[in-house]
Amino acid sequence: MKKVVLAYSGGLDTSVILKWLKEEKGYDVIAFAAELGQGSELSDIKKKALASGASKIYVEDLREEFVKDYVFEILKANAVYENKYLLGTSIARPLIAKKQVEIALKEGADAVSHGATGKGNDQVRFELTYTALAPDLEIIAPWREWNFKSRTELINYAKDKKIPIPVSKDKPYSSDRNLLHISFEGGVLEDPWKEPSEDMFVMSVSPEKAPDKPVYIEVGFEKGIPVSIDGKKLSPASLLSQLNDIGGKNGIGRVDIVENRFVGMKSRGIYETPGGTILREAHLAIESITLDREVQHLKDSFMPKYSELVYNGFWFSPEMEILRKTVDETQKNVTGAVRLKLYKGNCIVVGRKSDNSLYSEDFATFEKDKVYNQADAGGFIKINGLRLKIGKKKNKK
Repeated sequence: MKKVVLAYSGGLDTSVILKWLKEEKGYDVIAFAAELGQGSELSDIKKKALASGASKIYVEDLREEFVKDYVFEILKANAVYENKYLLGTSIARPLIAKKQVEIALKEGADAVSHGATGKGNDQVRFELTYTALAPDLEIIAPWREWNFKSRTELINYAKDKKIPIPVSKDKPYSSDRNLLHISFEGGVLEDPWKEPSEDMFVMSVSPEKAPDKPVYIEVGFEKGIPVSIDGKKLSPASLLSQLNDIGGKNGIGRVDIVENRFVGMKSRGIYETPGGTILREAHLAIESITLDREVQHLKDSFMPKYSELVYNGFWFSPEMEILRKTVDETQKNVTGAVRLKLYKGNCIVVGRKSDNSLYSEDFATFEKDKVYNQADAGGFIKINGLRLKIGKKKNKK
């Protein structure tokens, strides 16, 4: 009997896939679940996987590794896809796939499998990671093989097979949660004109229901990495979890977007990223006083490409390795603290300080100073305007 390691979440798709791999394909199925901060979703996952036919299940707590080696890596780059999406699902997939490959090699498995659909981005993210790390493993993508055409059909199949599932026809959207965010898509959300129901949200209150009094927090950084809140040092996962709680209570981090999937279609997604939103604003602020102007502009210029590579699944690629090393070079002096005001969905930077600050009040002041000769600016402007002057005269002729 061939052996397959399935990336298993206990959700609708992977619950059906586990049964399908065993009964329809004849595989010995080993389930793997990654604890990335889903909360209570994994509470009975071992029992559920074994009851559904898995011969074994691995459940690994990857929260610290996820935040330290993945979330904080994209934070250092200020990565954001299409100006709004903070890559919560995108950055989790390479870690899950990496651990899945490790288990497959340990167990002597013939194949790996995932629950991503043939229309989505996750199939690409999983399979590019499999290919980069273990190209000889067979890849089974059930959504590209079986006869099911919709999640409604999966719900009916699960009921027939008595597979417990967390969705129903009343709430037919799918969700994905980890310490960085929770996403919602599909079902009733496929109409981009329809406002999402308030009872859908999990990590945040609506800005209207947030407290009437602002909350101030201070985030400390060392070499671009957040290390403390209000002066208290925390582990990566604890820090992000605490910011999720603070941000969520103040309505921070909700996003409703229509994004361009790598496979070619547009997709509507609803995201809650309270802690990640706070950290990105804070990181941009600490960089603003510690990065040289041209370094900052150069880094900003390749941020869209970096974000695109993460979104499209090329985390383990040579080009991504080069960009990550370049980002690390820019972060050597990004140390200090940022003070933020959180108020009814707004995350406002109100202070920043660093021993490595390049900001000089002596030079920047509008009051009388002894370090800057304003007359020098005339020659600077003339030299920079020379090409414009020549061009205009040429056009007149």
